[in-house]
Amino acid sequence: MMSNPKSGSKKYAVRNIRLCTKDCLCLYVCPTGATDTENSIIDVAKCIGCGDCADSCPSGAITMMPYELPEQQPKDDKVVDANRRLILSKAEAESLASQVPGALGKAIERSSRLMAEDLCREAGFMLPQSRNAKEFLEKIRSYPGVPKEAVDSLLNSIEFHESSSAKETEEKWKCSVCGYVHTGKLSEYFTCPICGQPHTAFERIQ
Repeated sequence: MMSNPKSGSKKYAVRNIRLCTKDCLCLYVCPTGATDTENSIIDVAKCIGCGDCADSCPSGAITMMPYELPEQQPKDDKVVDANRRLILSKAEAESLASQVPGALGKAIERSSRLMAEDLCREAGFMLPQSRNAKEFLEKIRSYPGVPKEAVDSLLNSIEFHESSSAKETEEKWKCSVCGYVHTGKLSEYFTCPICGQPHTAFERIQ
């Protein structure tokens, strides 16, 4: 993926709508008007990658993203499994905090959400050019309500780093409780990210 030819920058700004508190300082500092859009999504075609909007955002809702993402770094199975368990814990904490009234509940809810997103990245998710992102897109392509055309567009436009040949040789395991399919080695520390069952509940797919 190449950088924006209009700007020559290697990065572009992305706004996380869930974190945006509508302070709108980004509208005043953006030199090109890229942040001022009707759908709140920053216009990449106008963004020059200066980073002024990210620096001024009081809620930390804007991030500078590189046009070329690095390859996913390999992680020990124990580390990945621990991260996935923590993701479920933070997701549960966010749900509980949303029921607590007042500023404290909102603070805990937002903190849990941010930590869950960081853990997702550390666990190997949310990296568009990684193989597991491709597998996820292929999996949800047939789900009811999922726009097939949009998924196909992503599969055709993203340059995935990891080859499909490696995918074909990896083991696949299916959770006997919820049906979740895990690709790769199944360590003794692994728990199902959907229903929380231990590795003993998984059956190898031949």
